[in-house]
Amino acid sequence: MGCDMAQCNKTLLEFERLIKDGGKKDWEGTLRTGIDLGTANIVLAVVDEKDRPVAGATFPSTVVRDGIVVDYIGAVRAVTELKAQLERLLGTALDAGACAIPPGILSGNVKAIGNVVESAGFRLTEIVDEPTAAAAVLGITDGAVVDVGGGTTGISILEHGKVIDTSDEPTGGTHMTLVLAGFYGCSTEEAEEMKRDAAQEANVFPIVRPVVEKMASIVKRSLEGYPVDTVYVVGGACCFTQFEEVFEKYLGIPVVKPAAPLLVTPLGIAMNCTE
Repeated sequence: MGCDMAQCNKTLLEFERLIKDGGKKDWEGTLRTGIDLGTANIVLAVVDEKDRPVAGATFPSTVVRDGIVVDYIGAVRAVTELKAQLERLLGTALDAGACAIPPGILSGNVKAIGNVVESAGFRLTEIVDEPTAAAAVLGITDGAVVDVGGGTTGISILEHGKVIDTSDEPTGGTHMTLVLAGFYGCSTEEAEEMKRDAAQEANVFPIVRPVVEKMASIVKRSLEGYPVDTVYVVGGACCFTQFEEVFEKYLGIPVVKPAAPLLVTPLGIAMNCTE
């Protein structure tokens, strides 16, 4: 089944607007929160019982690296502050929370991520894998979801709504930043700022293109032997306008990138926050 990309994009752009402009007051039923502890950003997404986005908040993060919590206290503090910020905005307490893990993560690291959510004051209801979370937003049951994060490229292949294979390779947005910093002789902080500035894309993308090509070759290898006819790319590191074009050239199949790709997984985590 293919996704209704028009509806998907409408929901994502609404969620993006809510993060910028504040939450809405007309939700239905119990609120549920998705907590996405990313390598580059922590994102909290709140949905109502009809899976409609209600509010969200983001925070630049260095507390998690490739699915491993490297600063536990910092992670708890950041999630606690974002939770309090959203509760003030909505005028109600947020109770149920879910989080997500990238493909191939060890059980000890899974526990640490769950502990962060509980220590921040949420009642942990679910730990979902990131591709399953993304698929919930995209509305897909078949195909491949590629989550291009800060530290890794995670690939999951779905068939009839089930994840049948996953892989995770250490190439992501951080590698783009390092290549940029080396080329321009600047700090990684300056390179990261340049990478995130859409107005700088003409100066940035030609330099990071080899990293994107490497990601595409990783995905191509992972898809061998599977009848995948569409690839869906999500995650903050795929925001460049030419990203899908490079992937399509390598893979030879359609590559779909939703609006606001950074927000797909967090929203999907909230949708999977069930009792």
